[in-house]
Amino acid sequence: MRGARAAASWWWLTFVAGVLVVSLRAAPGAALEMAPSAIVAGADGQRFYVALSAGKAVVVVDERGTPLARIALPGTPSGLALSADGTQLAVTCAAPASVVCLVEVATAKITARLPAGHTANSPVFSGDGATLYVCNRFNHEVMALDLKTGRAPGRIPVEREPVAAALTPDGKWLLVANHLPAMAADTGNTAAVISVIDTATRRVAKTLSLPNGGNLVLGVAISPDGRHAAVTHNLARYYVPTTQVERGWMNTAGLTLIDLAAQEVINTVLLDSPESGAANPWAVAWTADGRSLVVTHAGTHEVSLIDFPALAAKLGKLPVALPAGQTPSYAQTSNVRGDVPTDLAFLSGLRQRVKLHGNGPRALAMAGGKVWVAGYFSDTLEVLDLATRTVSPAPIALGSGGTMSEVRRGEMIFNDATLCFQQWQSCASCHSYDARVDGLNWDLLNDGLGSPKNAKSLVWSHRTPPAMSTGVRTNAAVAVRAGFRHALFAVVPEAFPAAVDAYLMSLTPQPSPFLEQGELSAAAGRGQRLFRDPRIGCAICHVPPLFTDLQSHDVGTSNGHDGPGVKFDTPTLAEAWRTGPYLHDGSARTVREAISGPDRFDQHGKTAELSDRQVDDLVAYVLSL
Repeated sequence: MRGARAAASWWWLTFVAGVLVVSLRAAPGAALEMAPSAIVAGADGQRFYVALSAGKAVVVVDERGTPLARIALPGTPSGLALSADGTQLAVTCAAPASVVCLVEVATAKITARLPAGHTANSPVFSGDGATLYVCNRFNHEVMALDLKTGRAPGRIPVEREPVAAALTPDGKWLLVANHLPAMAADTGNTAAVISVIDTATRRVAKTLSLPNGGNLVLGVAISPDGRHAAVTHNLARYYVPTTQVERGWMNTAGLTLIDLAAQEVINTVLLDSPESGAANPWAVAWTADGRSLVVTHAGTHEVSLIDFPALAAKLGKLPVALPAGQTPSYAQTSNVRGDVPTDLAFLSGLRQRVKLHGNGPRALAMAGGKVWVAGYFSDTLEVLDLATRTVSPAPIALGSGGTMSEVRRGEMIFNDATLCFQQWQSCASCHSYDARVDGLNWDLLNDGLGSPKNAKSLVWSHRTPPAMSTGVRTNAAVAVRAGFRHALFAVVPEAFPAAVDAYLMSLTPQPSPFLEQGELSAAAGRGQRLFRDPRIGCAICHVPPLFTDLQSHDVGTSNGHDGPGVKFDTPTLAEAWRTGPYLHDGSARTVREAISGPDRFDQHGKTAELSDRQVDDLVAYVLSL
């Protein structure tokens, strides 16, 4: 059995990774884990700075990929930025208490280490280099660091999990991409938003919503002339039963364009083709002349090259509505602007999809008419020549080669949409790239048609059986294999789900941003006592240390889709601070709503008699887990 599993695993690497086989064969036993997550071109366009998440370093390479320097970091790099004058590099090192490292480019030495928030990422220099904007993902804020004093006088609250940011050329507006929706999931319109920050007042001036189902936002870029912005995200069709996957029935890849002068969304176009998904769009950038948009597809290992002037012209010709009496043209799918987000052929003739050799392109940089793309799982750099529209025949290896660990291979499979029928989605298309939540309800058929359930975090999923909200899967291993069959519509060797099992079992809860110096706050301490009080009953079902009794109960949360008296699996409360919305149907936007929502006759804990302060304390404790 073990030999068959290894053989199946090696076949997969040979088929999918292609030219990577040689590097994977080298140095048996060594781990191939550099995980390049960000790249930026130097001011001269002849050297590149690459953040290695697994290597906890930044490597400097020349245009041939020759290593010039390696900068060891105090943590996991999550973002890079180069100052306008090219003299200073900023590196965010993500952690519950993150650090921002400032590097002197001339010497490749760290000159300052500045404190930041929980899981800092996406640094952006102001034009004068005096301020560094940093997204603190799990504090749901953007921090404005004064680089002279090292302090952050400005902390700007945004919607939920800021993961990317871009500054207009005039420095007036900072656009921030929020990864997930910050709303209940049962409203019929659920989407993430883009926060537009006025850098003068350091306030959110406007919030722009993506179309319904827009979530898992990962990239934002501003055109060189400052007139437009582009945002990459998933566009989920969560409101239909998951009976099929073809033609984007469940998930599509979205690119939303924004008019920055009007601060309005222009439209959302699909990056897919009618018979081939372009799943998990990630990095996005404009060419220096503003004529091409470049997007990486981390799930299908491709780059899209889009003729932006032609796209803008085509969008501009569409009316909001057809004139009275005019019938739609059946020679085209989009007759009005509202048709575009469902038109899989809209980019036909305007875009070229370029297949890469590497796996998991999450970052790109532009220099000298070329695009440099970093493969997160292949540990490679690839060069795409914009003039010839061709990729270099062999990628540049960032690692020394070796055998990929089972956990990392499972993470790669989890994020790989090429395993899906017509490559429309991966496991990460509904659980995000980090195996948590997408903020949406899905009508999976495993518990009956017309019964949508909220996507659950997969942390501790293998330790807390059964799986799914109604416990229809005996355990997470069964659910993983069912996911390949019924979500990816794929038949794969046993080695694939086995590797995903290994990855999911390796996940551990991150420390909560609500802890104070790693400890419970005073309010959370009082809440812990309430949680353990048998008269209230929270700990009867949410039994520490897993915070579940592994049983199903009727807790009075059934809705019109479920019928009366349905029993729901008791979810773990680990990382409850990041898994909203709550309850099986996502009807509770916050933990407080889940605890003290509509009267359920105290079936969901006896909380009706608690004072507002006691509820606050209980919420503080749950958010600290």
